Amino acid sequence: MSDTRRRVKVYTLNEERQWDDRGTGHVSSTYVDRLKGISLLVRAEADGSLLLESKINPNTAYQKQQDTLIVWSEGENYDLALSFQEKAGCDEIWEKICQVQGKDPSVEVTQDPIDESEEERFEEMPDSSNLIDLPTCELGKLEEIADLVTSVLSSPIRREKLALALENEGYIKKLLQLFQTCENLDNAEGLHHLYEIIRGILFLNKATLFEVMFSDECIMDVVGCLEYDPALAQPKRHREFLTKTAKFKEVIPITDSELRQKIHQTYRVQYIQDVILPTPSVFEDNFLSTLTSFIFFNKVEIVSMLQEDEKFLSEVFAQLTDEATDDDKRRELVNFFKEFCAFSQTLQPQNRDAFFKTLANLGILPALEIVMGMDDLQVRAAATDIFSYLVEFSPSMVREFVMQEAQQSDDDILLINVVIEQMICDTDPELGGAVQLMGLLRTLIDPENMLATANVRTCKWKTEKSEFLNFFYNHCMQVLTAPLLANTSEDKPDKDSSIEPSTGSTICPDNYQTAQLLALILELLTFCVEHHTYHIKNYIMNKDLLRRVLILMNSKHTFLALCALRFLRRIIGLKDEFYNRYIIKGNLFEPVINALLDNGTRYNLLNSAIIELFEFIRVEDIKSLTAHIVDNFYKALESIEYVQTFKGLKTKYEQEKDRQSQKLNSVPSILRSNRFRRDARALEEDEELWFNEDEEEEGEAVVPPIEKSKAEEDFPDSYEKFMETKKAKESEDKENLPKRTSVGGFKFTFSHSASSANGANGANSKSVAAQTPPAGSNGSSSKNTTLSATVASAKVRQYHVLKK
Repeated sequence: MSDTRRRVKVYTLNEERQWDDRGTGHVSSTYVDRLKGISLLVRAEADGSLLLESKINPNTAYQKQQDTLIVWSEGENYDLALSFQEKAGCDEIWEKICQVQGKDPSVEVTQDPIDESEEERFEEMPDSSNLIDLPTCELGKLEEIADLVTSVLSSPIRREKLALALENEGYIKKLLQLFQTCENLDNAEGLHHLYEIIRGILFLNKATLFEVMFSDECIMDVVGCLEYDPALAQPKRHREFLTKTAKFKEVIPITDSELRQKIHQTYRVQYIQDVILPTPSVFEDNFLSTLTSFIFFNKVEIVSMLQEDEKFLSEVFAQLTDEATDDDKRRELVNFFKEFCAFSQTLQPQNRDAFFKTLANLGILPALEIVMGMDDLQVRAAATDIFSYLVEFSPSMVREFVMQEAQQSDDDILLINVVIEQMICDTDPELGGAVQLMGLLRTLIDPENMLATANVRTCKWKTEKSEFLNFFYNHCMQVLTAPLLANTSEDKPDKDSSIEPSTGSTICPDNYQTAQLLALILELLTFCVEHHTYHIKNYIMNKDLLRRVLILMNSKHTFLALCALRFLRRIIGLKDEFYNRYIIKGNLFEPVINALLDNGTRYNLLNSAIIELFEFIRVEDIKSLTAHIVDNFYKALESIEYVQTFKGLKTKYEQEKDRQSQKLNSVPSILRSNRFRRDARALEEDEELWFNEDEEEEGEAVVPPIEKSKAEEDFPDSYEKFMETKKAKESEDKENLPKRTSVGGFKFTFSHSASSANGANGANSKSVAAQTPPAGSNGSSSKNTTLSATVASAKVRQYHVLKK
C-alpha cells in the first residue's frame, strides 16, 4: 500500500478534553508476538522519528469513526486518535486490530472478546437468573467487589446482569451502610474502594438503580462515597456544600411536598453529574446517558407540576409587579422565572407551547415591561434572558401583545420601546446587553418569521408583516434612530472657529462606547433596508436619514465609518432608481469620496470597501450613478490608478453617451424637439406609480407599481401637489452644483437644508426626496462651466492628500 494511503495525523486528548495535534506521519504495523498481538508504529514524515508506538491488547476497546478515524484509550486518562488521509489505509489497520481481538472488521466498536456460545447462553437465560455471584457485603470484601464492578464495564451483557443482581439483593443500601462504618473508623482504604464501587454502579447506566441511589435516604451517602477519590490527597467536601452553602430559596412557599422533593433531588443529581463525576473519556460518554435522561425527566415533571399550580404562579406574578415588593424579593422572583423558563426547554414542543401560553395568559409580558425598566442590573439582565426565551419561542406572540398595547398606552412605555431604550442605555463598556437586545429586536422585525393572519378588529385579511411593520415604523423607529440623529450634526462651524471649515459636519461625542452603539443601530437599519424595502425607503427619504448616516464617515473609529458605508452599499445593492435619484439629488457620494481621498495611499479595509462600492456600480452598470460620479467627481479620482475602477466608470459613461447620441441621431428631427425630450426625467411615470402603489406583499423585495387605487399612508399629500412642488423646484435644481470650499478643498455643497433633513417641513422633504437630478447633468453648459472651475482646486487637494 502506498505511503499516501497510510498517511495519518496523531491526536491526544488534553485536560480540557480537546484534541491536540501530536504530529503527522506514516503508520505501519509490526508483528511482535502472535500471543501478545501487534504494535502500531507511526513515524514522522520529515526525519523518520517515532511519533507513536502502541501495542494492541485484546482487552482494549477501539472505535472506528467516520471511515477514517480510529480512537482508543490507553490508561484511565490517556486517549489517542489516528486520523487517516484515505479510507483504504484506515480499513487496513482496522482489520489488523480486529484480527488481534478476534472481531469481525464490520463492527464499529471492539469490546472484550466473549465466547459466542457463552454470549448466547447469557441471552437465553431468564432475567431472574443471578449469573453474577456478588461477594458478601462486608469490609473485607470491598476490594473484591470493586474489581468485579470495574471488570464488567466493558461488556454490555455483564453490566446488565450485575445491575439486576444489585437491584434484587438490595445491595446498594448495604454498601452505603459500610460507607458509614468506614467513615466512622477512618478506614481510608475502604473508602477508596467504595468510591470505585459507587462510580462503577453509576456507569452501569440503569434507571432502577438511580431511583435507589438518588432517594432522600441514600443520595447524601452516595455523594459522601464520591468524595473519596483515590487520586486526591484530601477528600472533597461536597456534602458540606450541598447542606450548608447551597440554600434552597422558596420565592413563594411550595406546599406540595413531592414537588419540593423533586426540586432538591434534581439539583443534587445535576451537581453529581456536573461537579463530582470526572469528565468521561470518549468511550464513557454513553455510560451516563441514563443519568442525563433522569435529570431531563425530572425537569419535565417540575415544570408540569408548577404549571398546573395556577395559584402559585398567580401569586408570583402578583408580587413581581407589586410596587411594594422590595428589591431583593423582586430579584429572587425574576431569577425564579429565569430558571423556570430554562427548565421549559426540556419540554416537548406541544408541552412547551402550552407552557408559554400559560405564562402569556398570566401576564408575563406586562410584568417584563415593568422589570426591564428597573435600575437593578441583575433584575434587568434576568428579565432580558426571560424575554429572549419568549422571543425565541414565539415572536408572533410578542408582536401581537405590543400591537394591542399600542392602542392603550403611550409610545414611550411600549414594550419594544422599553427594549430599545435598554439597548441604548446599556452601561456595559462592551455593550454585552445591548448586543443581546439588538438580536432580539432583529428577530421581532424579521419578515421571515411573520405569518398571514386574519385581523379580527377590522375583519380584513392582512399579513402580520404589513400590520406589524406599520406599527413599528409609526411608534418605534424614531426611538431607535434617536441616538443616530442626536450624535450627528450638520451645523456649519463658525467662521472664527479653529476647526477646518471643510469638515462641514460633526459627530458628538465620538467616543468608543457611542460608536459601538451607533454601529449596532446601523446594523439594524441595514437589516431593515434588506428586508423592509417599502417602509424603510419611505423613512429614509422623509427623514433624509442617509445623509445623517454618512456623517459617520468622519468618525475617528474606522469600524463605525465602515458601518455607515455598509448601509449605503446595501441601499445601492438594491439597484432601486428611487434610491439612486435620492442619492444624486442629495449629492450623497461626497462624504464617501472625501473619506477615500482623506485615506490617502493607505491600503486598508476602508479603502477596499469604498473601491468595492464603486466597482459594484461599474460592474452592474448603474447608469444614473455612473453619470453622476463621472460628471461630479472624476477629476478628483482620475489620479487613482492602482485600480481600474474609476477609468472603467469613465469608459462606461462615454459609451452610454455615444449610444444615446447615435440613438438621437436616428430619430426624425421633428421628434427631437424639446417637447418630446425627457432626458433624466424619463421616470416621472414611475414616480407617480410609487406614490399610488399598495403596500408591499410578503417576500417581495420591491413592490411593482401596478395599481393606482389609493395613496400611500406615509404620503398624505396628493400627487398633484407633489407635481406642483416639483415644477417649482426646476429652476432651483440648476444651481445645486458642486462648489469649491473656502480653502479650496474638493467638497460638494448639499442641496438639502438642515430643517429638511430633520423632517421639519414634511411636504417639502417628501418632494425633495423623490426628485431627479437636473437634466443638465447630461451636458448642461452651466454645469460644464462650474466643473471646469473646480478642476484646479480638485487637483490641488488631491496633491495634498497624496502628499500626506
